[in-house]
Amino acid sequence: MDSVRTPWLRLMRLWRLVPAVWLGVLLCVALIATPAPFATLEPALAGRVVGHIFAREAPLSLLLAMLVLMMGRREAAARHEAGQGSQFSGEMLMAVLVLLCTVFGYYVLQPMMAAARAGVVQPLNFGQLHGLSFGLFGLKMVFVAVLAWWRSR
Repeated sequence: MDSVRTPWLRLMRLWRLVPAVWLGVLLCVALIATPAPFATLEPALAGRVVGHIFAREAPLSLLLAMLVLMMGRREAAARHEAGQGSQFSGEMLMAVLVLLCTVFGYYVLQPMMAAARAGVVQPLNFGQLHGLSFGLFGLKMVFVAVLAWWRSR
């Protein structure tokens, strides 16, 4: 039994680090990687560089949110089977909220921002769409920070 539990316990210890490392990545993107091009390049080129950064961050966030959701589901199911709680957890809720922020903030708004930049008439202009995207990224960081805090307990 111990030989079976030991790899699982090691995996669970590693799993505790995932939200903290993920939060570090998001903070680096927000505080270092995206401001730097605007400080050194012309705005159009800086916008393209930042767009490439977010094109890599969004799939990473989707992957990590799904991992957190699956692991959270496994833990919640085990607690539920032991009679200690619901089959749904706060961590699962945070992961779903991160998924929503990522899908809407990047995969929905990004094409709309590109169209607005190209001059297509839309209900919202580029600045408004950018503000929504910025706000959703900020919310995503808050949700991941809550996950990291919960996992550290």
